Amino acid sequence: MFSLNETTVAIIGLGYVGLPLAVEFGKLYPTIGFDIRKARIDELISGQDSTLEVSPEELADSPQLRYTCDINELEKANVYVVTVPTPIDNAKRPDLTPLIKASETIGSVLKSGDIVIYESTVYPGATEEVCIPVLEAKSGLKFNQSFFAGYSPERINPGDKQHRVTNILKVTSGSTPEVAEFVDQLYASIIKAGTHKASSIKVAEAAKVIENTQRDVNIALINELALIFNKMNIDTLEVLEAAGTKWNFLPFRPGLVGGHCISVDPYYLTHKAQEIGYHPEVILAGRRINDGMGSYVADQLVRLLVRKTINPVKSKILVLGLAFKENCPDLRNTRVVDIIGALQEFHAQVDIYDPWVDKEEAMHEYGLSLIDEPQNGTYDAVLIAVGHKQFAESGSAGIRAYGKNESVIYDVKYVLPREAVDARL
Repeated sequence: MFSLNETTVAIIGLGYVGLPLAVEFGKLYPTIGFDIRKARIDELISGQDSTLEVSPEELADSPQLRYTCDINELEKANVYVVTVPTPIDNAKRPDLTPLIKASETIGSVLKSGDIVIYESTVYPGATEEVCIPVLEAKSGLKFNQSFFAGYSPERINPGDKQHRVTNILKVTSGSTPEVAEFVDQLYASIIKAGTHKASSIKVAEAAKVIENTQRDVNIALINELALIFNKMNIDTLEVLEAAGTKWNFLPFRPGLVGGHCISVDPYYLTHKAQEIGYHPEVILAGRRINDGMGSYVADQLVRLLVRKTINPVKSKILVLGLAFKENCPDLRNTRVVDIIGALQEFHAQVDIYDPWVDKEEAMHEYGLSLIDEPQNGTYDAVLIAVGHKQFAESGSAGIRAYGKNESVIYDVKYVLPREAVDARL
């Protein structure tokens, strides 16, 4: 019924997840890379990727991949893979708008026998409860009779050059046993690490959403320990290194929890849990701790300024890093903005420097201006918010040089040795 030899794949959404996947499919199958952003399509056609996930050489090594923002081109596909964002709104509720819009787009070109595979992170049941009805309504076709669905959660780690799409084991699923087998074989043909076929779409959805929920809760525990140890004047990293000498101690570090996954996915699970009548306690407690770390760091920095008799009001503070993680231009849901906002409430003048981040994107997303280069001897405080390699390479002397003779160095990411900073998280 389904044949890999007759497969034409369409990837809907060419961001951090969709583009690497499209490149791999394009090595074996006719592949259509679709994105609603014309600028993104033009960029990829020119052989460049602003996310830095795929090199120009890798883009060129995908002979059957072509890019388009023309919906009509999607009619040539018979397998659609949805890789659009699934954010949360200001009330921390799931915002399924991109997913619904993508489903409407596919529904407008869906044909009998087609398969739609979702990769976007959702709560268990979302594919069949939200997306499938949209596909049916838009196409006029009947689910599991005329068209079929699958779910294979993305596991892309932005900026990670070791764990790539092909060497991360892939979970797969399908709406019927036959479709599940086809979806599994399709991914197995490009994923060197292999696949794991889940028994249902809901199981695959649940597996994805708990991956990042588990990580979020673990980081929240370490963050809470850091809050406790800081009050006791104990260096948190030294404690973690000592505890880490036991073979089964998990090597988590304290820090800001941002990005599009870890700080978002737990809210999808808690939303569904509350909808079915269960109020999650541990997950939401972890979220509260992690969401509060930005304001905590800002408060600690202000206290350090005061101890050195530096007035925080109108002080000049340098924040090193704006991306949500090191060595990556990804700004999605970065929690560095929480620190900046809290410092600005003290009427401090905050300069932001990040050699990885696009200045126009920072202004568009957060209304923040980035400086070209910090000037030595200028700042009352320097806060290392992201562990970019450039900051580590600057070393203690280079970063200390940005400050005035009497200044504060606060290291959120353990970039510098303990003796080189006034405080670290």
